[in-house]
Amino acid sequence: MSWIRITNTENIPLREGRSVRVGDRDIAIFNLGNRFLAVENRCPHNGGPLAEGIISGKTVVCPLHAWKVCLESGAVKKPQSDACVMTYPVETVGDIICIDIPANACAA
Repeated sequence: MSWIRITNTENIPLREGRSVRVGDRDIAIFNLGNRFLAVENRCPHNGGPLAEGIISGKTVVCPLHAWKVCLESGAVKKPQSDACVMTYPVETVGDIICIDIPANACAA
C-alpha cells in the first residue's frame, strides 16, 4: 500500500465529513469518532457531494436527495439499489489521516 498523508485528525470534526482532492479524485473523509472512513465524494444518484451529508451510524445521507450510502462498503442502502461508491482504506498515524489509493483503482 502507498499511504498518502491527507490532514490532521483535528481538521475533521466528530460526525462530519470533509472533501479532499487527490490527483483527479474527489474523496470524502468522515470522522465517526472511533475511526475515519473515506469514500468517493459523489453520490451515484445525481452526483451530490457526500462530504456535505449527514452521518447516521456508519452511513451518510446525501444532501441532495437523501440517498443513504454505507461508509464501510460504499453500497447504497436507501433506496434499495445495486449502486455503490468507491471506498478507500484509511489509517491514522499519530494525528495524521492517511488514505491509500490502489494503483489499479479506476475513478468511478
